Amino acid sequence: MSLVRLNIKGISYSQTQNGAYALILNEVDGDRKLPIVIGAFEAQSIAIALEKEIRPPRPLTHDLFKNFADRFDIVVKQVIIHKLVDGVFYSSLICERDKIEEIIDARTSDAIALALRFQAPIFTYKNILDKAGIYLKVNPKKEDEEQDSILVDDLIAEEIEAVTSEQESYKDKSLEELNSLLDEAVNNEDYEKAAKIRDEISKR
Repeated sequence: MSLVRLNIKGISYSQTQNGAYALILNEVDGDRKLPIVIGAFEAQSIAIALEKEIRPPRPLTHDLFKNFADRFDIVVKQVIIHKLVDGVFYSSLICERDKIEEIIDARTSDAIALALRFQAPIFTYKNILDKAGIYLKVNPKKEDEEQDSILVDDLIAEEIEAVTSEQESYKDKSLEELNSLLDEAVNNEDYEKAAKIRDEISKR
């Protein structure tokens, strides 16, 4: 089976599942997106890995794994999302130490958080993308995809609206207030919130 490389498109809060986030992966050489529901902790860990300017006061679990792996010369070479069962994605870490390759089972959210820290590529199999991949734009030539696209568009629109409304509230804050909120968010280890505040500070 052929592998398809994916990039991280973004993370947004899922209004359909309380406390969950939607991680959107983008097909590198195509238009399909692969949405994966992840928990709040994993979303924070991925967000802080994406926002390199924010450093946590203590290492997160995935940072600890990276430090541990570096100390013992273990490298995560790539991540493969290899199975989809009842809406749950299964992934593997392809690791290497002393030129010996090992495959380790992992939750997809953890695997992607680690892939970011090791700068490892993310792949899935073509049949998984064919089954779970979606188009954010309706293609009238593909009737089967059209219905899915509309549903996904509605979901993404709700998620973007939720994120936008939170960002709008930061516009009324002064730079001093924003910096104070940023310090508070980092100290509370709410790194996704910290990333949004930093984005607003960068615009000023």
